[in-house]
Amino acid sequence: MTQTIAPRVRTLVLLLLAAACALLAGAGPASAHAALTGSDPREGAVVDKAPAQVSLTFSESVSMDDDSLRVLDPKGKRVDDGKPSGTGGTTYSVKLHAGLPDGTYTVTYQVVSADSHPVSGAYTFSVGAPSETSVTVSGQGAGGGFVGGLYGVGRYVSYAGFAVLVGGAAFVLACWPRGSGVRVVQRFVVSGWLSLTAATLLLLLLRGSYTGSGKVADVFDLGLLGEVLQTKAGAALVSRLLLLAAAALFIAVLFGAYDKRKDEEKRDLTFGLAVGGSVVAVGLAATWAMSEHASVGLQAGLAMPVDVVHLIAVATWLGGLTALLVALYRGPADTPVPGLAVSRFSRVAFTSVIALVVTGTYQSWRQLGSWTAFTDTRYGQLLLVKIGLVAVLVGVAYFSRRWTAQLAAATPVAGASAARRAEKGAGKASTKAGTKAASKTSGNTSTKAASKTASKASANAGTEASGNAKVAEKASGTAKGTGGSPRAAQLARQRAAVDAARQKRQRDADPNRFGLRRSVLAEAGIAVVLLVVTTVLTQTEPGRTEEEAKAAGTSSVGNSAPATGAVTLDMPFDTGSQNGKGVVRVELDPARVGANDLHLYVERPDGTAFDIPEVKVALTQKAKNIGPLPVAPDHITTGHWSASGVQIPMAGDWEVAVTVRTSDIDQVTISKNTQIG
Repeated sequence: MTQTIAPRVRTLVLLLLAAACALLAGAGPASAHAALTGSDPREGAVVDKAPAQVSLTFSESVSMDDDSLRVLDPKGKRVDDGKPSGTGGTTYSVKLHAGLPDGTYTVTYQVVSADSHPVSGAYTFSVGAPSETSVTVSGQGAGGGFVGGLYGVGRYVSYAGFAVLVGGAAFVLACWPRGSGVRVVQRFVVSGWLSLTAATLLLLLLRGSYTGSGKVADVFDLGLLGEVLQTKAGAALVSRLLLLAAAALFIAVLFGAYDKRKDEEKRDLTFGLAVGGSVVAVGLAATWAMSEHASVGLQAGLAMPVDVVHLIAVATWLGGLTALLVALYRGPADTPVPGLAVSRFSRVAFTSVIALVVTGTYQSWRQLGSWTAFTDTRYGQLLLVKIGLVAVLVGVAYFSRRWTAQLAAATPVAGASAARRAEKGAGKASTKAGTKAASKTSGNTSTKAASKTASKASANAGTEASGNAKVAEKASGTAKGTGGSPRAAQLARQRAAVDAARQKRQRDADPNRFGLRRSVLAEAGIAVVLLVVTTVLTQTEPGRTEEEAKAAGTSSVGNSAPATGAVTLDMPFDTGSQNGKGVVRVELDPARVGANDLHLYVERPDGTAFDIPEVKVALTQKAKNIGPLPVAPDHITTGHWSASGVQIPMAGDWEVAVTVRTSDIDQVTISKNTQIG
C-alpha cells in the first residue's frame, strides 16, 4: 500500500509547486493602492501662463519627502522648490520657480500610500504650446526590480509562516494535545516561527529601498532604516518582532513543560496556553491589519478587527490542515493521529470557514464597491478566483469529513479488538508460565505457594510482551551494557526497525486512514494555491480605488496617458472690494466641436477654494461672429461650478469670458482666448 501512496504524493506535490510558482510568477510587483485622481494643471493641458504651483490629488492620504514630487523643464532641469505640502486632505502641491518659459513640463511623483505600498508615475503639461522634451516618463515605477521582487518573496513567506505557526499550535492545543510530543509536529510549528521571523527581518531591512530608490546598497543604510522605523509600516514590523519573541516562549512551554505533563495535568496548562497563544496570534494579525488595506478607506475602525478575525481564521484552517497532513504522512507509527483528533479539527475547520465567509463578504463589499468591479478590475478577478478555490476546498473537505466519521467509528472497534487480543495473549502466557512453575515446585510445597509463583511468572510474561520495539531496544541496551557482541546489538536494532515498519504497514493498510490522507493532501494542495492568491490580493489595488481612478480619467497605476485635448485656463480677477481678489480656473473637456463638459473653480490667491455670489460664462468666436453663447454652470461644492453638454458649433479661436461677482455691486469680467476643435 505504501508503494502506491508515494508516487501519488510526489505527483501531487509537484503539481502544487508548479501552480504556486505560476501564480508567483504572474504576481509582478505590488500595484499602487493610492491612485492619482486629479492634478492641476491636468495631464496634457496647455495653459497660457506658467502656474505658480503643481497640485496632485490622490484617492487616499500619502506620505512624501522633498524628492517625492518633482517638476522638470524640457531639458530635464528641476524647476520646483523641493518642498511638497498638503493643501487639504488628499491634495499635495509644490511651488514652481517664477518666470518659467513656454514649453512642455514633466511632473513625476513617488509617494507611499497609507496602506504602505509605493506609488509612482509621471505626466506632462505645457505652457504656451507643447515642445520637445528630453525627459523620459515611460518605465516610471516603484516597488520593482530586484529589491521589489525580494520584498514580494518576503511577504509570501511571512504569510505562510504565520499560517503554519498559528495553525500548527492551534491544532496541537485544540485537537491533539499528545501531538506536542511528536517530533515532526514540533519541527513543523518551529519552522513556521523561524520563517515568519526571518521574513519580518528581511522586510524591515528592505523597506527603505523598496519605497525609495530600489537600490540594493540602500538596504544597509542605517539612516534610511531609522526613517523606516518612524513610519506606520516600520512600527508594524517592529511590533511583529516583539510578538514573535513572546511566541518563542509560548513554543518552548508547549513543547517542553506541557509535553511532559500527564494527561490530567495538561488541562490546567491548556487553558493558560490557549489564552496566551490567542493574545499573541491576535497581536501578530493586527500588525498586518494596522498597515495594510484595512487601515485606510471606508470604516477603518471596523475593518481592522474584521481583518484580524479573517487572518486568524485562515491560519487556523490552512495551518491546522497542513499540520494534520504532516502528522498523517510523517508521524511515527507508534503515535498515529487518533480519529478523535481528526474529528475535533473538522469542527474547528468548519468554524473557521464560517468566519471566513462572513468576514470575506464584508471585505469584498468594502474593497469593490460595485458588482461590475468583480469583472472589470484585477482585484475583482482575483477575488473570483479566491472564491472559487474556497468553494472547491469546502467540497474536498466534505469528503474528508466522511472519512473522519468512518475513522472515528472504526477506532473504538479496533481498540477493543486490540485489547481483547492483548488480554487473550496475556492469559495464555500466564497459564503457560503458571504450569511450568508448578511442575518445578516440590511435592511438599503448598498449593498457595505454587499459586503465588504462577502469578509472579504471569506478571513477568506480561512485561516481556509489552511491545516488540521496546523489547528490542532493551535488548540492544543490555547487549551494550553487559559487553555483549556488536552483532547482538545490531540484530536488536534490526528487529526494532522491522517491528516499526510492520506497525506502519498495518497503520497505512487501514482504508479509512488511507482515504483520509488522500483527501487531506488534496485539501492542503488547494490551500497552498489559495494562500498564494490571498497574498497577491493584499498587493493588488482595490477595485473601488481602481474604478475611482478610471472615473477621474487617470490611470490607476500612474503611467502617462495620451492627452485628452482638454483646455485649462487660469484667469486672475480683482473686483476692487475686500476679499475681491482670486483666480478663476476654467476647464473645458474635450475642447472639441459638439458637447463639452465645463468645470469652473474659484480660488483665493493662497490657493484655497471659496464661494462667490455669482459666476457666469460666455463663449464667443469673433471671426465668425458667433456668440456670445451664455453658459450658466451649477454650483457643486465650495469654489466649484460645473455645466455639462456645453455645445460648441465649430472649431476655431474662441474667447472664454467669465463674469465674477463678489458682492451686490462689485463684479468684473475677465476673458482668454483658446483654440477649440
